[in-house]
Amino acid sequence: MSREYPFGANPCTELNKTAIMKIEFSKYSDGLAPAIIQDFSTGKVLMLGFMNEEALKKTMAEGKVTFFSRSKQRLWTKGEESGHFLLVKQVMPDCDNDTLLIKAQPLGPTCHTGADTCWSERNHNDNFLFYLEDIIRLRKAGTDENSYVKKMFAKGLNKIAQKVGEEAVEMVIEAKDNNDELFLNESADLLFHYLLLLNAKGHNLQDVLAVLQKRHSK
Repeated sequence: MSREYPFGANPCTELNKTAIMKIEFSKYSDGLAPAIIQDFSTGKVLMLGFMNEEALKKTMAEGKVTFFSRSKQRLWTKGEESGHFLLVKQVMPDCDNDTLLIKAQPLGPTCHTGADTCWSERNHNDNFLFYLEDIIRLRKAGTDENSYVKKMFAKGLNKIAQKVGEEAVEMVIEAKDNNDELFLNESADLLFHYLLLLNAKGHNLQDVLAVLQKRHSK
């Protein structure tokens, strides 16, 4: 993982930057274009803000969503006080080049009220695997020292990676037999510990799916 960018290589490639800089801020009398923020993993719309050209450039350069605050009349990085940053994953202009869609990873609730979104929706993916990722994140950050997840993370990355290897071997062994129940249970164990390893490496399922989708499109 890149040390300069909080979630890996900066996705704002030169090609993407060229497209983004076509945003026509001059269409608006105040020079502020709407920016819709969407959760990269769940697809939930988190909030709506406004950006001028300077805010967009700062967002692209630092990888954290930065708006122009109309109330404060200055640039405002979401989470600068709360720590609940929005880490940029993808930036897209609309067909008229006057509105932005920013897909981001939220570090905590987005709304100032403490809600997940500014529409008070719960931000989760209906897919159980994504829900399970959320549970892992919560238990990792929790205070229950008896939590299996908490204990695994306390042992460190090497132990988690070793556990994934052990579960993979056990699954292969069961695959050679005819006991479907044991095979499926070992498969579940492997998948669960793989999610732990992804989290320990600072990644998630959506990152893996993005790689597969990219391969599929070739």
